[in-house]
Amino acid sequence: MPKRFDLLIFDWDGTLMDSAGVIVDSIQRACEDIGLAAPSDRASRQIIGLGLTQALQTLLPDLPADDYPRLVERYRHHYLGRDDDIPLFAGVADSIGELRGCGFQLAVATGKSRHGLERALASSGLGGWFAATRCADQTHSKPHPAMVLELIAELDADPARTLVIGDTSHDLLMASNAGVASLGVTYGAHEPHDLQPHAPLALVDSFAEVHAWLMANA
Repeated sequence: MPKRFDLLIFDWDGTLMDSAGVIVDSIQRACEDIGLAAPSDRASRQIIGLGLTQALQTLLPDLPADDYPRLVERYRHHYLGRDDDIPLFAGVADSIGELRGCGFQLAVATGKSRHGLERALASSGLGGWFAATRCADQTHSKPHPAMVLELIAELDADPARTLVIGDTSHDLLMASNAGVASLGVTYGAHEPHDLQPHAPLALVDSFAEVHAWLMANA
């Protein structure tokens, strides 16, 4: 089968790295640190994928503006204390290298900060496989299309031959807003019923299935 896509843009948290549980716990602990009731797991998972400050503002819209920096600091305290122990999903390390070897260009579009992504790329050993990356503190946060459009421009890619792969509605809506196709994964932060309305080409239930789908269809 001829290749359908040239550029694969991956989300990071919940798509390549099994970090959603740690993110949720860090949000809840941060809220408790400043005297707030811990939000539910469901509510906390829904804002994963957004830039950190935007995520917390979406989760807690009535919080006084002066409290967000303190909440961000407490979140980072809890998350960074466990950052080095968060694993990649099974099969990611081998599959990313294989996809690059098959001729795909690979990129990352993430709600992480630039510093956070650099830490994750270094600790995971995946940094050398990605031709370009975009983070929420470099440009507009998801679901704005800027990350995708900037990656396409930087890599001189064709939007019609670009695929976004992500675990949240923010990822898939970003793809839709950029006019590119998407693949949804159900093993991360959002449930299938959150992803389906954004018309991904398919929903897959493990990274092994991501790899198999790409080999068969991309």
